[in-house]
Amino acid sequence: LMDQKLNMTYITLDGYVELDKYRFVYFVIMFTAYILIICSNSTIVCLIVIHKNLHEPMYIFIAALLMNSVLFSTAIYPKILFDVLSEKQIISYSACLFQWSLNYSLGASEFLLLAAMSYDRYVSICKPLHYPTIMRKRNICILLVVAWILPAGQLAVLTGTNVNVKICNFNFKGITCNSTISRLYCSRVIGIYAMVCFVNLLILPVLFILFTYIRIFIITYRSGREVRRKAAQTCLPHLIVLINFSCLSSFDVLLVQIDSDFPKVVRLIMSIQVILYHPLFNPIIYGLKMKEIYKHLRKFLSNSLPHQCQNKT
Repeated sequence: LMDQKLNMTYITLDGYVELDKYRFVYFVIMFTAYILIICSNSTIVCLIVIHKNLHEPMYIFIAALLMNSVLFSTAIYPKILFDVLSEKQIISYSACLFQWSLNYSLGASEFLLLAAMSYDRYVSICKPLHYPTIMRKRNICILLVVAWILPAGQLAVLTGTNVNVKICNFNFKGITCNSTISRLYCSRVIGIYAMVCFVNLLILPVLFILFTYIRIFIITYRSGREVRRKAAQTCLPHLIVLINFSCLSSFDVLLVQIDSDFPKVVRLIMSIQVILYHPLFNPIIYGLKMKEIYKHLRKFLSNSLPHQCQNKT
């Protein structure tokens, strides 16, 4: 759709199923999910900030990962909630491009944060004597800054090159602007810079994570049972989150490679899993599987629930 008065290109989001009379039901469900994501992630982040015994590199990286989920959800949900209530689901190309850049920047930050967490576990388990020296506050800050600035900078350049690309298709098959935005262009050419970004922000972090955990597995296998138990207790939640996020991300990569159209319902289900399942999955895993976080979370819930019951009475 071309709006000549505003000189702006609009794209129809064709990923929604028929809303009609269930429009407000979908809105309530998505709004409730958004509130749950914000509250669950923010609660654990606040616990890490408040309690001094959680001011360790591992928990700082967990807090950063959960904050990343909050930012990712905030970049997506307001637009989805607006679309659910709208008769026509449209978005300007510039807004779609910005959403695409923001989504993939935060998604890449997730992989880099997981890589930083795997490095933290590697140093803690394989080089315990050097841990205080290596994982200093300055180094932690550098890792956090790189995890957020590097993807944003690289994707900003890629976004800038796509601003003036000619568009021939104005019907986008999705509810958020993902990798299939390339199908809007008249010629789908994957540039060298795009491949460099893909390798830097996805392939290299995943390979580094696999390398560190293989090293951890080898060291702990040769050690005693107590070392293996502690390693499994701290590394297992990170591995579960990595596997979960990698599986969901692989679907996004698969969409670009397969030319045949996916059924709309399948696309919708997978999109909802990315924006709903994963941001809720992280706080549940870290809240239940990390012993120190679970202890503070249980204490917080046990203190707040009786207080609410007293107020009601």
